[in-house]
Amino acid sequence: MKDVRQSFRPVTRAPLSLLVSGKLREAIVSGDLRDGTELASEKELSEQFGVGRSTIREALRVLQAQGFLSGGDSVSTARPRVSIESTFTSASDALVNAMRLRQIPLGDLIQLRLLLEGEAVRNADPASGRIAVAREALDQMRAAGADIDAFHDADVRFHIALSGCSGNCAFSLVMTALRDTIAGHLRGALGALQNPAGALQVLTAEHGAILDALDDGDRDLAKRLLEAHVWGFYTSEVPPDA
Repeated sequence: MKDVRQSFRPVTRAPLSLLVSGKLREAIVSGDLRDGTELASEKELSEQFGVGRSTIREALRVLQAQGFLSGGDSVSTARPRVSIESTFTSASDALVNAMRLRQIPLGDLIQLRLLLEGEAVRNADPASGRIAVAREALDQMRAAGADIDAFHDADVRFHIALSGCSGNCAFSLVMTALRDTIAGHLRGALGALQNPAGALQVLTAEHGAILDALDDGDRDLAKRLLEAHVWGFYTSEVPPDA
């Protein structure tokens, strides 16, 4: 008979503070604790989790360092609040640092972005208010003319809105971090255009075609147009060694 004891490994116990921070993080990610919600006091949390206040204090520090709670960058007696904006910043900073360390090539980030945004478009909800936001951004692009900064701002708004049109809030969160990470590269490519007015007009038309396909209910076509739009610009305007 096989000695099953040979397959066992020592059991490690995570610190209580990490278990508590994990439970709170789950509540934030699931939406049970919404953005801006002020947490209960240390005493109340201590009673709810059945742990000491020092454990609660350490758990909150972990979440502040990860960007889920406010107060991580200052000394304050106020109770921390759920901070989605801080989460976006933390995720974006992590991607930026990984790129600087050359752990994630820009092309890989573009591919990840297309996987997320393409899936969102393929499962788009026709009644989604995010599509209306994308159309407003398209109007801003048309009004931008040759103004690269105005076009870039509208372009970012367009794609962030599009990533949320399926109702998956995780897509929007990750897309925000991705767009923030690659924004400098794409902004530089826009600035290097030889004929900004003409190039921006073509890009605007491509954005419009994506929305037209969604309006017609052809989500597969919208996905293909999105992929052609992003990869077309990336391969023609961004240096291959970026």
